Amino acid sequence: MIRVVIPPHLRTLAHVNGEVQVDVTGQATLRSLLDALESSYPVLRGTIRDHVTQQRRSFVRFFACEEDLSHEPPDAPLPDAVAQGAEPFLVVGALAGG
Repeated sequence: MIRVVIPPHLRTLAHVNGEVQVDVTGQATLRSLLDALESSYPVLRGTIRDHVTQQRRSFVRFFACEEDLSHEPPDAPLPDAVAQGAEPFLVVGALAGG
């Protein structure tokens, strides 16, 4: 199971508290993790990545193991600590403005 922390507004939308856990079959990649997350919580489809292109939304960032994974290729393997459930995968809503 992979632990995922999503922003408060998406937790409200998905009716969950705290972090969620998703089961990823096969290799744990960004794509397989987001596929599993959207499969478990269909209401999140289109909120983290675009419906058509599957690209990360502009104001969403991904972090794990103190690294920014936002610009990693979708099929790059996730860090082992995340794949094993030792560390959470963080979905963060970026802040903008001045």
